[in-house]
Amino acid sequence: MQTLTEIKELLASRGLSPRYRLGQNFLHDHNQLRKIVEAGEVSPGDVVLEVGPGTGTLTEALVEAGAEVIASEIDREMASIVESRLGDRVHLVLGDCLDRRRHLSPEILEAIGDRPFRMVANLPYQAATPLLMDLLIRRPNCLGQVALIQKEVADRLAASSGGGEYGPISAITAVLGSIRRVTVVPPGCFWPQPKVTSAVVAIVPNRDHGVEDPEAFADFVGDLFRTRRKQIGTILGRDRIPPGFDPILRPEQLRPETLLALYRACRHGGPTSKDAAQPPEG
Repeated sequence: MQTLTEIKELLASRGLSPRYRLGQNFLHDHNQLRKIVEAGEVSPGDVVLEVGPGTGTLTEALVEAGAEVIASEIDREMASIVESRLGDRVHLVLGDCLDRRRHLSPEILEAIGDRPFRMVANLPYQAATPLLMDLLIRRPNCLGQVALIQKEVADRLAASSGGGEYGPISAITAVLGSIRRVTVVPPGCFWPQPKVTSAVVAIVPNRDHGVEDPEAFADFVGDLFRTRRKQIGTILGRDRIPPGFDPILRPEQLRPETLLALYRACRHGGPTSKDAAQPPEG
């Protein structure tokens, strides 16, 4: 793995410095890097998507683990460094990992094809939430995600109903998958040091979630939480609240399974939920 000195020398040799607008904070702590690779459970031959490889520290560890790495890098200079060190041992995709709709880019989708894959990455903070959600909601061939992200985002992803951190990404993650906190990563593990603490999370899709249209469910939850302080009877209209759901409850009070039951009842005339009458968690 690259040391901090090597990372600095790689940049200096090309007259480069970290770009704040691209969220370039280079992880150099080898212990944290090993935890990320281990959490990814990468086996020889696995297809692994890495977003934001930077100088390729994590990339090199993934290649050494036997992965077929597809690395998406928006910075041409960083991509050049990775290419110079790894050559054809990595498939580089130059450009933004997300398209205008904030979905996985066509170039990455073409590189992956219909093959099963995992994402293992130290994510640029600005891309983290839309990318994690896109993979969970729209990419059934994604076997799992291990991502280094802001701790604040990790807390929201894993939040329970009834708390201030609970929101649409919490509910969507709980219904469509499961999340595990791997480790907390202090600012000192990066160069330059970010102003926030980071965390590594592992997200595994739930293949038995039973949601016929995950994207429609995610849109429904997102619409509810846009006015999270209002009662669901006000948001949806009291005449549209199915029997068994209390119209005075607010979205933040509804457990993920209750939101799913409400979605089904509103959209498909599905069964009502006794969970709607239960007090919120937390």
